[in-house]
Amino acid sequence: MEKSINVSSEVGTLKRLLIHSPDSGLGKVIPSKAQDWLFEDIVHLDTMRKDEYDYYVKTLLYFLDPSKIKGRLHEIDADTSREFFKPESPHYFKSDRVIEVQRLLAEVLDNSIIRTRLVAAVCAVEHCSFAIQNTLLNYPSTELAKTLISGMTPEKEMLFAPIPNFIFTRDIGITINNYLLLNKPAKIARTREALLMQYVFFNHQIFEEIRNNIIEIPDNEHQFLMPDDQKSDTIATLEGGDVMMVAPNHLLIGISERTTVYAAKQVIEALFEKDIVEKITLVKIPKKRDYMHIDTVFTQVKRNIWVLLGSLGKQAKQENEIFVKAGLIKAKVKDELRIIQFRKDAKEPRVIDYLEDLLTEISVNDLGCMPLDVQFVYSGNNEFPYGDREQWTDSCNLLALKEGVVIGYDRNDKTLEAFKALGFEAIKAADLIQEFESGRKSPDNMQNTFILLPSAELSRARGGSHCMSMPILREGF
Repeated sequence: MEKSINVSSEVGTLKRLLIHSPDSGLGKVIPSKAQDWLFEDIVHLDTMRKDEYDYYVKTLLYFLDPSKIKGRLHEIDADTSREFFKPESPHYFKSDRVIEVQRLLAEVLDNSIIRTRLVAAVCAVEHCSFAIQNTLLNYPSTELAKTLISGMTPEKEMLFAPIPNFIFTRDIGITINNYLLLNKPAKIARTREALLMQYVFFNHQIFEEIRNNIIEIPDNEHQFLMPDDQKSDTIATLEGGDVMMVAPNHLLIGISERTTVYAAKQVIEALFEKDIVEKITLVKIPKKRDYMHIDTVFTQVKRNIWVLLGSLGKQAKQENEIFVKAGLIKAKVKDELRIIQFRKDAKEPRVIDYLEDLLTEISVNDLGCMPLDVQFVYSGNNEFPYGDREQWTDSCNLLALKEGVVIGYDRNDKTLEAFKALGFEAIKAADLIQEFESGRKSPDNMQNTFILLPSAELSRARGGSHCMSMPILREGF
């Protein structure tokens, strides 16, 4: 297996990433538990898998590991058992570039010592009986991995709750140059996925070369002594959707509903102490379910192009400031976007007023663009009410497969109009895959393209293509 882990930008050509295909646990979410499990709605699993997510996987394979799929598309599509997509199947595509975390977990569980420890840890978290623990230990590794993720035994018995958010692999960890920062989820519903990936990161051979470069965020040692109503400001929680590696020397951390200032402070101290980056910028967004993480508010398309939500942008903030100064409205400090930048060699942090100013600085100062070349695409083309409507269905949550080639949902029409106005081509994932298979198109030659992923069910899970990926290797510039 190739050993190489390094990410130093958001838009360098993607070479390896971690994914997790929708599992049976997603099909167990019921309305009364949906919000406890961080879902807004229940989804139709077969549609999500066969008609939507499969196009995501196929597209990733053509870009990252075409030998696993090119020339086999007719055979793959004709197989109704879908063995090609099942990690437990001998016919699974088993790419070392588009990497399914369920497969990594199964391989880790082949070690009897790790198996015993992890099963005991999961059973403690899930309050399982000793008899269930012994039963789990006797499962084959592939079946045990499925059970630990979905909560369902091979006999179709539910042992514990599913972890439906596991498809959003972005949140389990972030590659920062050749280091790996592990997450600390804010919600109880994500505790098991963090535990499973902790064992994978520290024990799978794919991460052996950076075993000493894995960073875990410490808890506040005094937190357990505090009353519950005073813990929120000192708790250490961080999720990967709030962390962006935008340049080799520059990391962004969102302060959000899911990531705390305390956690960000621990990350700043650790990364500066190890001399991993030179500057870290905190982007505080309103603690609203609408936003969740900073990658639902903005993502990068090219070195000089960003997509973002206009209602948190410069124009909206300036208009609000005018009305506040005139005494016509009151300032809503809690709902403001605020930006503060820390440099390793600076005594004092620096405040940046507007999101576009920060993104322009990254493009110009960190990535070598000319100031006049920096451009912004606004969610919903910055038209009311489409900006907020389309942000809710992940118009700002795009994954760059290479610079200028992004994949996102097919339902955000106004945002797509804005991309087309900048000269981007739009193509459905299903059509692009056929073009690749026939040889009429090649990933190597593509530029300025928006790949449209079917999204009727995926978008209801409140996460886009950026959320559904954890890059572990990108080409540098």
